[in-house]
Amino acid sequence: MRRFLWLLALFALGLGLGLAGPWIGWLDREAGQRFGDRQWTQASRVYARPLELYPGLAMSAQRLERELEAIGLSAGDPASVGRYRRQGDGLEAHVPGFVFGDGRQAAQRVRVRFSGSAIAGLETATETETALVRLPPAELGSLLPLDDRDRTLVALAEFPPLLVTGIQAVEDRQFAHHHGVDPRGLLRAAWTNLRRGEVVQGGSTITQQLVKNLFLTPERSLLRKLNEAVMAISLERRFSKADILEAYLNEVYLGQDGGRAIHGFGRAAEHYFGLPVQALGVEQIALLVGMVRGASWYHPRRNPERARERRDRVIDMFYETGLIDEGAWRRARASGLGLGLPSRNGARRHDGFLDLVARQLRRDYRDSDLRGTGLRIFTTLDPVAQQEAERALAEGLTELERSSAELQGAVVLVEPTSGEIRALVGDRAPGRFGFNRALDARRPVGSVIKPFIYLLALAQPDRWHLASTLVDAPLSVAVAGQAPWRPDNIDQVSHGEVALMDALARSFNQATVALGREVGLPALFGLLEQLGVARPEQAHPSAFLGAIELTPLQVAQLYQPLAAEGYSTPLRAINQVLDREGNEIGRYDRRLRPVREREALALLDFALRHAVTDGTGRSLSWRLPEDPGVRGKTGTSNDRRDAWFVGYTDDWLGVVWTGRDDNAPAGVSGSATALPVWAELFSRLPLRTVRRNWPEGLEWFWIDWPSPQLAAENCPDARAIPFVAGSQPTARSPCLDPLPDESRRWFRRR
Repeated sequence: MRRFLWLLALFALGLGLGLAGPWIGWLDREAGQRFGDRQWTQASRVYARPLELYPGLAMSAQRLERELEAIGLSAGDPASVGRYRRQGDGLEAHVPGFVFGDGRQAAQRVRVRFSGSAIAGLETATETETALVRLPPAELGSLLPLDDRDRTLVALAEFPPLLVTGIQAVEDRQFAHHHGVDPRGLLRAAWTNLRRGEVVQGGSTITQQLVKNLFLTPERSLLRKLNEAVMAISLERRFSKADILEAYLNEVYLGQDGGRAIHGFGRAAEHYFGLPVQALGVEQIALLVGMVRGASWYHPRRNPERARERRDRVIDMFYETGLIDEGAWRRARASGLGLGLPSRNGARRHDGFLDLVARQLRRDYRDSDLRGTGLRIFTTLDPVAQQEAERALAEGLTELERSSAELQGAVVLVEPTSGEIRALVGDRAPGRFGFNRALDARRPVGSVIKPFIYLLALAQPDRWHLASTLVDAPLSVAVAGQAPWRPDNIDQVSHGEVALMDALARSFNQATVALGREVGLPALFGLLEQLGVARPEQAHPSAFLGAIELTPLQVAQLYQPLAAEGYSTPLRAINQVLDREGNEIGRYDRRLRPVREREALALLDFALRHAVTDGTGRSLSWRLPEDPGVRGKTGTSNDRRDAWFVGYTDDWLGVVWTGRDDNAPAGVSGSATALPVWAELFSRLPLRTVRRNWPEGLEWFWIDWPSPQLAAENCPDARAIPFVAGSQPTARSPCLDPLPDESRRWFRRR
């Protein structure tokens, strides 16, 4: 029996070795090959525009604070990276480093002095006075990830030294000496846990943890632990300690951001603190290192007390192992958790704008080029302007709503000269993602189309000028296959003979249709196409009154050359695309194209100012506390279903649409619904006084308004009006002094 049992034992041992050998060999090859061939997936990161500060920039201290908070800084001692302090007429900030398209910019301390609502001076730690400081851009979110893992890859040399040594002190003190498995560490962890009566120390090495995260399931079983040990030894045999540690620091699980798992200390630093990992302090590093033991159990927002207790224990371990001195230990233990703003990805902020970014990327790149490749996409978004646009629309519609049915709206905010989209809102609820009205709501534009009819007329100075007489009277327009079309004014009143500029400012329908028939629908549709909007399919004369369906973004494209003094450029949401190595793979430069009708555009600009001061937009005078010289036009569609207001200054072009999603009558109007939202937004933006560079081909004359007659400056109704040279009226007002030596008083140059 003894011999039989001995032979049975030898057979079992031989069988085990025979089976285990090939299995161990397979695990060894699999671990080495998979680690060597691994491809980190990294979501494409989307950033706002970087803000450049310089003396003279219209920027209040309060607005700069909001800009700093948008990029992740918080109030505190600027001796630490990621903190700012406002004091008196100045502000000091310690902004983190950032890799721009033209290279890395190191972290720097900046002092900003203000004079009123403008920057008076700038200083850095290396320069007492500097002409320009570039702030890192705010991160808007991730785009098109390959899987549900979100990470920011960081090279080992770029991690803070305390993080590199601290993770070893806490998780694997023998990392530099063992070969993948540490038997003494297992015994030490078991004894420590037994002595404390709880699991406070793990026995797995950093290499074993990495193997589990990369290759194995989290199940607790003896077979999994044996596989883990074999693969850990294999990695140690084939790769350097630096390779393994770098992979571990970029792979370890550190929590959730909505539906995405946060992997690696690089992304965790951005998510929890709004800072690059290089800028973390002792207490922040300790918090993240402590979370390795259990990211959900020690989550600092959900379980702050538990997280702080664990963090303090890690700080003690840093001190016990000599990684920090007593002063740093005391300061770190006395500090709070130091969390930054909540991650924007989970909150789904600015989704309307990100939707536009995604569409422009898909238009220009293959999906395989975008997914999981770690692109860095620099956009045109102004984060503070975006917040103001969201708030203005949400609060404005709530205040204006008169029916039980919910009004909806959209806002597009553009920098006119560059065509860069600074804000885009597609829903009155910023956190609600779905139908993007700024891009997809094609609605009748109403009187917003009228300025382009008048532009076509003013481009023919031998026939029309701002003081030309139009007839606002009932008319009948023949339509093939249909009953004649008879347009009415909104007040159901015909106003007879009116000046062309008044007809536009007061939005008279009958006068506009009469003028439109003179210039022709083909010319109108051709102009829209020239300005970047596709030619409408139907050619009904009601198009003269805005029976053309456009999106808010298309309306912004139409008005961009008007606001840019005659230079047209496609609107864009992206400036630059970099790959994960920082190489530029795409640039969206400004493409300016002068519009032929420069003089006519200048005349129209003057008329749109008149529409704000004396026309349908005149309520802006008391809605906007300080009017810098806004030009604008209201628009209302049939049955008051849609309300529009488009207005611009030198710095901003804003389009607001309001209405109902079901296209039912909403009781809205451009002046009473859309304009107040626009005014609320612009009251929160930095505005400079509009200064126009009038074309040399214009001359100014005093006109006995509203009659098309030359007048003198001292005539009772005299108004200075621009004309294309030689197109001014020849008739003279009775008030004009006929004496030869006074005969030039009706002429004025600007």
